[in-house]
Amino acid sequence: MTPVICYIGLGGNLGNPVANLHSAIARIAAVAGIELRGVSRFYLSKPMGPQDQPDYVNAVICVKTTLEAHALLQTLFEVEREHGRERSPGLRWGPRTLDLDLLLYGMETVAAPDLRVPHPGICERSFVALPLAELAPRLILPDGRRLQGCLQALACDDLHPLA
Repeated sequence: MTPVICYIGLGGNLGNPVANLHSAIARIAAVAGIELRGVSRFYLSKPMGPQDQPDYVNAVICVKTTLEAHALLQTLFEVEREHGRERSPGLRWGPRTLDLDLLLYGMETVAAPDLRVPHPGICERSFVALPLAELAPRLILPDGRRLQGCLQALACDDLHPLA
């Protein structure tokens, strides 16, 4: 298979989120068929949904992969489980040790029950758009929108880069 450039969003707010993100990045980079190409800064952000939980640490990574989209998604689920992620049916936007989202898979559009690419939250979430723009400032999304346009529509004042 021809290698594809992908972007993956990372986040977590339980345990040691910074250590969890670093560990997840190393684990993803060690998978056969995945080459780590870039890592954004880490950002502290307020949680989406219920506010009675710790702040999140978020980042985005760029990888080049020969894995198909669903195989990459399954790899991300496996890495989440290895880091103590428990998926609770009905609990959306709750606290978690690790959350990995496949944001972009090349310029492909996937609309399956278990996978939507591009991720629908890219242009709605500053904690995704800003770190993604660090890695790909001139990115044009598969639907033709420019990432910079999405970023300009977001305040981004809720994000705080970590040292």
